[in-house]
Formats: sequence, C-alpha cells, structure tokens
Amino acid sequence: MKSINIRRLSLRSIFVALTLIGALIASGCNTMEGVGKDTQATGEAIQDAAK
Repeated sequence: MKSINIRRLSLRSIFVALTLIGALIASGCNTMEGVGKDTQATGEAIQDAAK
C-alpha cells in the first residue's frame, strides 16, 4: 500500500510541476509579444521622426 501512495504522490507532483511550467511558458509568450510590439512601435516612431 505504501508504494501506491508514493507513486500517486509522485504522479501528482509531476502533474503540478508540468502545469506550473506550462503557465510560466504561456505568460512568458505574452510578455515577449508585448515587448515585440513595444519595440516595433519605438522603431516606427524613430522612422517617423527621421522623415
């Protein structure tokens, strides 16, 4: 019985870890997209000022 509880605990820990990693990756993608848009807007502003 003890090995079943340890195995269940291990699977649960792996599931929680993968869920957290997935959430971090998803939030990281949104952050990088925002940075890309900000950089693009800055570049466009510089181009407009140079004209």
